[in-house]
This record gives sequence, C-alpha cells and structure tokens, in this order.
Amino acid sequence: MVQVLVIAAVVVISVCALYSMAAARVVKQYERGVVLRLGRLHDAVRPPGLTMIVPGVDRLRKVNMQIVTMPVPAQDGITRDNVTVRVDAVIYFKVVDAASAVIQVEDYRFAVSQMAQTSLRSIIGKSDLDDLLSDREKLNQGLELMIDSPAVGWGVQIDRVEIKDVSLPETMKRSMARQAEADRERRARVINADAELQASKKLAQAAQQMSTQPAALQLRLLQTVVAVAAEKNSTLVLPFPVELLRFLERAQQDRAPQVPQSADAGAPSRGAPDDTAAGPTAQDPAAPDPAAPDGASGELPELDPELSSAAERLTRH
Repeated sequence: MVQVLVIAAVVVISVCALYSMAAARVVKQYERGVVLRLGRLHDAVRPPGLTMIVPGVDRLRKVNMQIVTMPVPAQDGITRDNVTVRVDAVIYFKVVDAASAVIQVEDYRFAVSQMAQTSLRSIIGKSDLDDLLSDREKLNQGLELMIDSPAVGWGVQIDRVEIKDVSLPETMKRSMARQAEADRERRARVINADAELQASKKLAQAAQQMSTQPAALQLRLLQTVVAVAAEKNSTLVLPFPVELLRFLERAQQDRAPQVPQSADAGAPSRGAPDDTAAGPTAQDPAAPDPAAPDGASGELPELDPELSSAAERLTRH
C-alpha cells in the first residue's frame, strides 16, 4: 500500500513538473508577450519575466520593442523637373503597442518596408533636384509624416527617416560640373573687372598728381629702370617718354634765331652796283661756310643748360 502511494505521488509530481515546463514562458526585458487564448486576444500583454500559459489553449507571441533600423531599397524616380534619379533611405521605427502590432497587421516589418518604398517614390516625384540635393531635412520630415500616418494604427511609431544617397546619371553630373565651373568663372571675371576698375581710378589719380609735378614722371621712370635691372637681365629696355621729346623740341624752337626783315629788303639800293657784277663780298654770318661739310655750319651752337642737364642725367642712368 505504501509503495502504491509513493508511486502515485511520484507520478503526480512528474505530471506537475511536465505541466510547469510546458506552461512556463520567459519574456525578455526588451520584449512583450501577447497571449491568444483559443484564438482570441487575452486580457493583458505579458510583461518581462516568467509568465505562465495554459498549454494547448494559449499561444504566446513575443514582440520586440527595440528600435529597428531598416534600410529602404533604392528607388528609381523622376523628379518634378524631369530628372531621373535613384534614391535610397533608412528608416528607424519601434513598436509601441504590441497587441496592435500582432492583431492589426500580419507582418509589421514588411508593411513598414513597403510603405517606406512607396512614400519614397512619391516624395521623389513631388520634389525638385535641388531640393533632393540641398534641402534633405525638409524631405526627411515629409517622408516621416507620410509613413507615420498609416503606421499609427499598426502600433508602430516612426522615429526617424533619412535619405542616404541620391544617384544621378553621368550626363547630369557632367552638366552640373560645367554649370558650377561657368558660375565660378563668371564670378572670377566680375572680381577681376572690379579690380581693374579700382586700379584704373587709382592710376587716374596718380596721373593727375604727376601732371602737376613733371619731375615725378622722371622719378617714376628711374624706379622702373631700377626694378627691371634688379632681375639680372642681359637686355635692358629703357622707355623714352614722349613728354621729354616734346620738351627737347620746344627748347630747339626757342633756340632758333629770329632775323627781322625790313620793308625794302627785296628792292636794290640806288647807286649800288649789281650783285652779279660785283666781286666777292663779305659773307653773311648766318650763311653756311662753303668750306664746311654739307649740312654743317662753321660754328657749333651753344647748348641750353637745361638740355645739358637732361642729357647728363640720361647718360648717368
């Protein structure tokens, strides 16, 4: 009798142990348990830790509550300004209602992925190329709102959506490169023209200042000669100012003799013998000497002191 009781107790304990092992479930900290009893949702979501269900009657589904990082496959589309692009993105979301994620949608991950792809295609068609390249923050917010609206009923919250890369055709890349190059060249030309304008104004002021002091032009010429000679060149180009030539020409004209002519210079004097019959007479001082060479006078004219000093300065430098 005692043996029968012992055997029965062992059997009961064994059955209870087997039942406990079949009914015990462990829910992790980042998970929530949704119990379906006979196909119907049970009263509450099971918290993390050890939980018990009725074997054969209840079915426990664990839902991950962590933030999920899901890449969105690259989508081909045409922008509003008729440019073909290829855009990919990444989406961050998490489940906030485990019961809705199990009951309302068959596979919430697949549903969010498909919604992200369709929303990305829609946002490409509504945007310009410049917006896709420069104003991505605004596009990310619009894409997040488009995905988050249907995802609320699935117990899913969209945390963030980011556009990763925008791929352009090679022809469009070359066109944009040429456009950027032309814009930079235009700005360089404008800056260069502005610099030329400012330099011309300064040069005009300098020329006006030099016109009041003729010696300043000579000093500037000497500075130019010194700057050229500092380069150790074998050939020295010396510019000769036109003003100096005009100065020498005026000095030559001022130096020419002024001979007054009388009123009766052309008539012969009375009683005077004819010049043809007369013998050799005294030569005019201003007439050229016959013994002298052609083109040379018998007497060298005296040089002007200003001309002599100018020639001496040119010879010295």
